Amino acid sequence: MTLAPSKRVTVQAWTLVDSYNYIRLCKRRYSSNTQTPDSARTTKRREFHDYFVTHLPSSSLHPDPRGPLTSFHKLPRSASVPHTGESTNSPVSFQSLTGRETTVVRIPLRSAKHHFGASTSRGTRPSNEDTYQAGVIDIPAFAKRPPASHTIRDRAARGVALRENRGADSASGDPQVFYFGIFDGHGGSECSTFLKETLHEYIQDTAAEFELQSSLRKGEEGLLKDETGAELPVRQGSNVLRVQRLEKTLVQSWRNLVGGYFRRFVPPNFSHLANRPAEGEAPPTPDTDEKVTIEEILEYAFLRADLDFVSAQASREDDELSNVCRPLYQDDILYGPKHSKSLNIAGLRRFKGGSTASTVLISTPTPAPFWHPASPSSLLVSHVGDTRIVLCSTVTGEAIPLTSNHHPSSPIEANRLRRYAATFVTDSFGEERISGLANTRAFGDVQSKRIGVSAEPELRRFELAPAEYSFLVLMSDGISDALTDQEVVDIVKEAKTPDEGSQHVVNFATEVTRTGDNATCLVVRLGGWERRLEGGLGSLGTKESREFRRQEATDPRRSRR
Repeated sequence: MTLAPSKRVTVQAWTLVDSYNYIRLCKRRYSSNTQTPDSARTTKRREFHDYFVTHLPSSSLHPDPRGPLTSFHKLPRSASVPHTGESTNSPVSFQSLTGRETTVVRIPLRSAKHHFGASTSRGTRPSNEDTYQAGVIDIPAFAKRPPASHTIRDRAARGVALRENRGADSASGDPQVFYFGIFDGHGGSECSTFLKETLHEYIQDTAAEFELQSSLRKGEEGLLKDETGAELPVRQGSNVLRVQRLEKTLVQSWRNLVGGYFRRFVPPNFSHLANRPAEGEAPPTPDTDEKVTIEEILEYAFLRADLDFVSAQASREDDELSNVCRPLYQDDILYGPKHSKSLNIAGLRRFKGGSTASTVLISTPTPAPFWHPASPSSLLVSHVGDTRIVLCSTVTGEAIPLTSNHHPSSPIEANRLRRYAATFVTDSFGEERISGLANTRAFGDVQSKRIGVSAEPELRRFELAPAEYSFLVLMSDGISDALTDQEVVDIVKEAKTPDEGSQHVVNFATEVTRTGDNATCLVVRLGGWERRLEGGLGSLGTKESREFRRQEATDPRRSRR
């Protein structure tokens, strides 16, 4: 039976994200059907939510208009939905917490203007290739276990009233882990959209496959120190044999598919790859080796997501090769015949672009949310490309960058790629390029994978003390190229809410920029939000320069070439 013309158009319009979602759904069904009965009974379906669950005093749902509301109660109650525990992933303990004094509600994260803000602008580009994501990810907690005297449970045992709103536990029983990500596509929005829709799923699936256990469980290590006094990574329980097998398979897949740079590539955080026992040797003892770090989870998830995306691109037809002779050693390059049937997605040409990615995971050791002034938290940054993440110090008011741009001008990146990338060039603006690309690390970019353009993330972990930082900013290069980090932070300081701050940053960047690039900004409230203007000079440090730049931008005599 032949399809009508309209039907053919519909099939060809099948998007990349839909194809990947279908493939991953098939994999999940296959794995669920082939697993053992014991694991089938214990495995729960992992879900990513764009809302968070919190405990609110019942009176705050219908507050007294005569009484003032504290800042951390400013939640969108009109959009809140009572959490009744009907979901299959909801722990039974939620139901016992719903009473006359407290009520468990679902708060849409993107509607919580006092806690999260996001704004984006297309600029003068034909389309907006930036995407972002925010929500609650279903993985065990990775926060540092605090002393017993700092826990809310001990405070309650001493009879101390908890007047603040409290975050509810996740399905695993741990406090919720929040996820924020920003993705800047180049050459199109296919890759950035793919990351927006699926990167958090890769993280959740990796944690489940590694059988990651909570860092808050009794007997877990927490932060230890070596002989020099430096802090060691937090190691959490896992299935070490499965971790070894998965890491080895992933690295071998990169070598077989891409070659080149990846023939000698060993991810630095794959600690179990080098410690794999040889044949005849006993497996590692549980006391020393049956643990992984959350950094290992993130690195595996990033590399796995990039491998699936690149594999799909390598299996497609390319216009440049359709009417030319077969290249020499075609079997050893990405689009060789032996890879043509790996992930065949009909109706789509090869996407040669890619995307940067910067994500933040925030985990708390107590039920109190990370934005509460008395709550400590652990923050994990995973960064690829030139999108930026900045913290604002409450004490000094200074902008603290958490990421570095992965450009050929970076000494670390230049040394990593120098012996593979023989095409370092300088463009007309005086900036170095690698095969025409400004980023040395990125998702996608299939034509530059062999010379080392990879999605290996730069990982940094930060332990945040209560109210140590005021807010967190994630931004694309459309903002960071036009504004300094301190200017961005000072603009957010003058806003009343994070949502208003993100809008002001994007508006100012699009007003003073000369490139007209896509601009996206995410602002996340932290414990020191109410004191954001107290540190240093407040927002006055860059106020005069910002006013001068605004006047210059609005000057009709300004050249806009």
